[in-house]
Amino acid sequence: MRTPRRLTAVLGAAVLSLSVLTGCSNDGPSLVVYNAQHEELIDAVAKAFTEKTGIEVELRNGSDLELANQLVEEGDASPADVFLTENSPAMTLVDSKGLFTKLDQKTLDQVPAQYRPDDGEWMGFAGRSTVLVYNTSQVSQEQLPVSLMDLAKPEWKGKISFSPTGADFQAIVSAVLAEKGEAATKAWLEGLKANGTVYDGNNVVLESVNAGETAAGVIYHYYWYRDREESGDNSDNTELHFFGNQDPGAFVSVSGAGVLKSSDDKADAQEFVNFLASKDGQQVIADSYALEYTLNPQVQLGRGVRPLSELDPPDVDVSDLNGPKVVDLMEEVGFL
Repeated sequence: MRTPRRLTAVLGAAVLSLSVLTGCSNDGPSLVVYNAQHEELIDAVAKAFTEKTGIEVELRNGSDLELANQLVEEGDASPADVFLTENSPAMTLVDSKGLFTKLDQKTLDQVPAQYRPDDGEWMGFAGRSTVLVYNTSQVSQEQLPVSLMDLAKPEWKGKISFSPTGADFQAIVSAVLAEKGEAATKAWLEGLKANGTVYDGNNVVLESVNAGETAAGVIYHYYWYRDREESGDNSDNTELHFFGNQDPGAFVSVSGAGVLKSSDDKADAQEFVNFLASKDGQQVIADSYALEYTLNPQVQLGRGVRPLSELDPPDVDVSDLNGPKVVDLMEEVGFL
């Protein structure tokens, strides 16, 4: 796989030493997991794995690009056994450096092919759908956009919000880039910048739409469903619009898992990733606070969330989602 342009420059800004990674330590040897997914979710999975297998797990937590960069810097000397991400572009960056070892086929077969790259070096284990949250007193169903691309049109000026600095939004931009190409993606970003309000975090976008500060916002599904399940305080004035017809706005981002070549305990590392994708591991995800989609067809999320089977996402190769190119475009437009 060709190394993406400006990989070193892009990731260099995200250098993070292991001394500032949060985690736990054990008296004896343990499986070291570099974790960029939600800490509470993976902590629950790790505890269930340890209870089942007796294998201890040490989580070292950080963000997608921070930990991807850490792995690139460490190379063959990395102490990591497993890498978990919130979104897939960081997995692609590590894969491009040849740092993963192929996952066992029995592990890969637990998740449908569209949620893993063809090379079998890593796999998705959880998903989140792109959605538009809208204030029902400001946007009627008749006014909802057919496509995510419509949000760059003049009629949405002053009505849309989003959080462009996080990995969540950048993964969505990666899907637009994969589906529409560089020129159309840049034009879309320029339209969003002219039309939109920038917030720091998807929860803040949700709160702003609920308060009527903006009419609509681009987020992932689980922020809204989680608030509704807890209290509805930050979502009771809103509804969700799911894009369809394989539009970029229907993009399903996957959280990735891979075993590092640097691992001194590849057998246990493979067992951990296998558990993560297994019926038992996926049930832990389904039962957690997260409300992210399980990807193993044997386990359904339920809990009132629109089923994954009812979504109509674009057919995007998860290995083609290009983090560095997205950062390039967002820097050119002025989002970063």
